[in-house]
Amino acid sequence: QVQLVESGGGLVQAGGSLRLSCTASGIDSDRSAMVWYRQPPGKPRELVATISRDFTTTYADSVKGRFTISRDNAKSTVYLQMSSLKPEDTGVYYCNVRPLIGREYWGEGTLVTVSL
Repeated sequence: QVQLVESGGGLVQAGGSLRLSCTASGIDSDRSAMVWYRQPPGKPRELVATISRDFTTTYADSVKGRFTISRDNAKSTVYLQMSSLKPEDTGVYYCNVRPLIGREYWGEGTLVTVSL
């Protein structure tokens, strides 16, 4: 079965940095797009960053220049390096994997809290 496991969330002060990881199993993630979403408490889920199977990246305007998405296909892992963190970055961050064919998959999320 497909499983996505996120890690790296926690509490950090504004201006600090944090790196999230998501490791996939049971799927050929090398041939999939990998995506990070986030959801602040009580608010809709929003797209944060994407990385395609050919390593093309996109970012939400709110995080561009501060966040970097990357992938390590040998480890079936996608990363989100977050720097210059702001309180508005607080939320549950979700990993999403989209194969060329078939359904997409979601992780259970990891909580990021940015304090003043």
